[in-house]
Amino acid sequence: MIDTPTSPVTSGLPLFFVITVTAIKQGYEDWLRHISDNEVNGAPVYVVRSGGLVTTRSKNIRVGDIVRVAKNEIFPADLVLLSSDRLDGSCHVTTASLDGETNLKTHVAVPETAVLQTVANLDTLIAVVECQQPEADLYRFMGRMTITQQMEEIVRPLGPESLLLRGARLKNTKEIFGVAVYTGMETKMALNYKSKSQKRSAVEKSMNTFLIIYLIILISEAIISTILKYTWQAEEKWDEPWYNQKTEHQRNSSKILKFISDFLAFLVLYNFIIPISLYVTVELQKFLGSFFIGWDLDLYHEESDEKAQVNTSDLNEELGQVEYVFTDKTGTLTENEMQFRECSINGTKYQEINGRLVSEGPTPDSSEGNLSYLTSLSHVNNLSHLAAGSSFRTSPENGTELIKEHDLFFKAVSLCHTVQISSVQTDSIGDGPWQSSFAPAQLEYYASSPDEKALVEAAARFGIVFVGNSGEIMEVKTLGKLERYKLLHILEFDPDRRRMSVIVQAPSGEKLLFVKGAESSILPECIGGEIEKTKIHVDEFALKGLRTLCMAYRQFTSKEYEEINRRLFEARTALQQREEKLAGVFQFIEKDLILLGATAVEDKLQDKVRETIEALRMAGIKVWVLTGDKHETAVSVSLSCGHFHRTMNILELLNQKSDSECAEKLGQLARRIREDHVIQHGLVVDGTSLSLALREHEKLFMDVCRHCSAVMCCRMAPLQKAKVIRLIKISPEKPITLAIGDGANDVSMIQEAHVGIGIMGKEGRQAARNSDYAIARFKFLSKLLFVHGHFYYIRIATLVQYFFYKNVCFITPQFLYQFYCLFSQQTLYDSVYLTLYNICFTSLPILIYSLLEQHIDPHVLQNKPTLYRDISKNRQLSMKTFLYWTTLGFSHAFIFFFGSYFLIGKDTSLLGNGQMFGNWTFGTLVFTVMVITVTAKMALETHFWTWINHLVTWGSILFYFVFSLFYGGILWPFLSSQNMYFVFIQLLSSGSAWFAIILMVFTCLFLDIVKKVFDRQFHPTNIEKAQLTETNSSIKCLDSMCCFSEGETACASVGRMLERVIGRCSPSHVSRSWSASDPFYTNDRSILTLSTMDSSTC
Repeated sequence: MIDTPTSPVTSGLPLFFVITVTAIKQGYEDWLRHISDNEVNGAPVYVVRSGGLVTTRSKNIRVGDIVRVAKNEIFPADLVLLSSDRLDGSCHVTTASLDGETNLKTHVAVPETAVLQTVANLDTLIAVVECQQPEADLYRFMGRMTITQQMEEIVRPLGPESLLLRGARLKNTKEIFGVAVYTGMETKMALNYKSKSQKRSAVEKSMNTFLIIYLIILISEAIISTILKYTWQAEEKWDEPWYNQKTEHQRNSSKILKFISDFLAFLVLYNFIIPISLYVTVELQKFLGSFFIGWDLDLYHEESDEKAQVNTSDLNEELGQVEYVFTDKTGTLTENEMQFRECSINGTKYQEINGRLVSEGPTPDSSEGNLSYLTSLSHVNNLSHLAAGSSFRTSPENGTELIKEHDLFFKAVSLCHTVQISSVQTDSIGDGPWQSSFAPAQLEYYASSPDEKALVEAAARFGIVFVGNSGEIMEVKTLGKLERYKLLHILEFDPDRRRMSVIVQAPSGEKLLFVKGAESSILPECIGGEIEKTKIHVDEFALKGLRTLCMAYRQFTSKEYEEINRRLFEARTALQQREEKLAGVFQFIEKDLILLGATAVEDKLQDKVRETIEALRMAGIKVWVLTGDKHETAVSVSLSCGHFHRTMNILELLNQKSDSECAEKLGQLARRIREDHVIQHGLVVDGTSLSLALREHEKLFMDVCRHCSAVMCCRMAPLQKAKVIRLIKISPEKPITLAIGDGANDVSMIQEAHVGIGIMGKEGRQAARNSDYAIARFKFLSKLLFVHGHFYYIRIATLVQYFFYKNVCFITPQFLYQFYCLFSQQTLYDSVYLTLYNICFTSLPILIYSLLEQHIDPHVLQNKPTLYRDISKNRQLSMKTFLYWTTLGFSHAFIFFFGSYFLIGKDTSLLGNGQMFGNWTFGTLVFTVMVITVTAKMALETHFWTWINHLVTWGSILFYFVFSLFYGGILWPFLSSQNMYFVFIQLLSSGSAWFAIILMVFTCLFLDIVKKVFDRQFHPTNIEKAQLTETNSSIKCLDSMCCFSEGETACASVGRMLERVIGRCSPSHVSRSWSASDPFYTNDRSILTLSTMDSSTC
């Protein structure tokens, strides 16, 4: 039987408290996630049953159910399309939340079910759908539908064009009916989710390492005490005293059992060195601290009425350790909106200003620059020469020629596309010939490409309005006059040609080819037009980060068109090598073009994206863009948002077909990087090439990536995004990663990264629900990392170190005392003090510190991203700082014990009646000095003083004194043990004891103060320099370099430093200038300059 030296309550109560608080905190967060999940699972849907529509919940859909989905609703399962409100059974969907693409995709039903447009007809459908096993690939689906009609079975193949994916949204279609083939976790969206794992922060890992070290210290102290006890008892002259004589049974018991029993008793005595209460304090700090993120008005987005959300508070401090940021593009960096900005027509460059095209140079009608040609030609009444049958190659008067060129350019824009229209309300045209009052709200365009939509809307603003399709007829209004063009052929876009074309018949009967595509695919095929000038303009547009397309046309004779029509028919009906034959015909058609001009559209970036990415780069964080979008689109956005710079050498790993080809290309890229190591490099890689690179050449690929300043991965599947992050996480450097996105296609990477952030955008809430944190805009990331992340890391790092420090101070005197009580396992402190030390006497100051501390002004942190580097790589919890705090704890503990021992030694009387201090008085003296010292130490670490800090800091010391007086003077009659009766009152009645307390507290803290002053004066960190710049306006500084003002003495400087070390009562708000010449922050940019300030050099 083990004779425990302390009451079991002293160890059990703190442990019970820790477990209870942790359970409450985790339960609350799980409850919030449960509510969020119910919003999705409980969403109402309509299914066809018993000849009618029945409302059920999303989670109740079963395979085989026929589901009705209305316009703008999200598909609740993977459905095979049966019918729509259109006769051909087609519908349009957007998969932005799945693959990041905002363009519309067309899906079609098989002819036999497309005619079943009512619930009654669908209820009579007899069909069997066979499909492949569920797989994650969003673009693959194979199946067949067997339909029984009039005792005859009709088999139809099913492909990706028949499958409506869960998470996609129905657009431009009133309603559809589809049969569920994959539900729940078998849907493609769910299969692209990565199973969520428990995330552990770097601080938590450091805590566990420190805990193991302290566990070794605990076991070592217990072993040393046990050995010394039996070494002492081995000598007969040092047998136990008479009042502690053992019974005969105890003397005859096994020595091994006695050794183990004593060892365990010492473990119980010293177990308080393990800070059990650290975990509950950390849990409280994380839980309560997370509310500050939600309360931060700087993270509130007024337009969407969204505030920041914390889904898990376990990673607050990890926000201060991020080294890699992986971001989605669509909806994260951009607004999902394309806007027409500029164009080049017949060698003249124009830009749109307030709905009008403005030329950068003089027009034929005006000698003045920057004059809108639309205004100068307002005397022209109509632009109907095409409808009137005028030849395209005539040369009329200059004014008419100018109008015809622009009219033809925008006719090409209005006809060369696959745009569809939802509704037309009015068709009023403005007074000016090129200035339409046809408001965008009156026409709702849907396009397979966001560029097409932006261009068609721009043409409508300038008076040439595409008003829709009627069968094969495309209708265009030119200044209010309706013109009908017959659509003869569409030559679809493909990535090899990088262009698309339409062949139309004008109202005059002429056959026209309009071509639109990348300049690299259009210009080589042109034989006329202002080719050189347009090429210069395209390069200028590209330098602005705009997406460019060139427009050209060709007119066919009747004989030419007959030949083209024959060739197209043969190629499209070929059973073998159809794609190769079509490519040959397309090349035959799209040649001998006349260049009309070029367009430039902007994928509108979110506000302050460029500044945020630049700040991340200055903070030493590498930014990778992972997107499912096309290569050209992604590169254009990367350039416009500052992810790629114009001076950067862009390397490409695209369209690799085999492992050997990929390896050769990676080798070439590695050699180029070594040869051009002086300049910065950016890497562009697509999903197919990435799969090959990760299969056999992972090390070489990572070597190339590590030497690139920015990396952009395009055409990425959701699981590929997660694999890339996993690759970086397991690299030798083990960096901390952060993933940010807004769609369901980003969930896997959000869950894979150390920190996952969801954008509450236009692509649904899947990302926000599955993230650790959710914000409304990408720009809020800088405040989240540089301010909240910095503060949380500093706070919790100090909290962890401080807890180990104060527990070393607590238990080391207990260990030293055993040398003076002959290792009899006598406790130095009363059991109540043992229980309340970590729970009451020293808990609140560090908790409030960990919630409110601001060691530097938040504005300084946000405007000086380079300060983020000072806390990266877990520097504040390194082994060096851990050993410093531990050594400090041991040194203070030695002062507590031996200071008390020598000041009230056995021959010293500190009481007025001549009595000497006893065991409990001695222990209480040590405990009193310890409580005051560790609390004062916390005060020294505090820089941001509020009334709450003052209350809990000085209030904790006061509470200890009041409680001790109450405990030893009033409660003693009601206690089973009366060891502390009148002990504390007796201690305080001694003036010598007060002197001993003051002397030991001062001795402990003086060396610490001196060290801080010395370090700040001669070896200041960047953070300490920034602290000095925001206070003491009398100091003349050169940015972060703080200097003494003239005539300041060393004594005055030390006094000022002492004042700063001890802390400040309120934060100073000083206007600062962050110049590019800052000697301590060479990576800063002048873009961060806020205001001017007089300064002088040292």
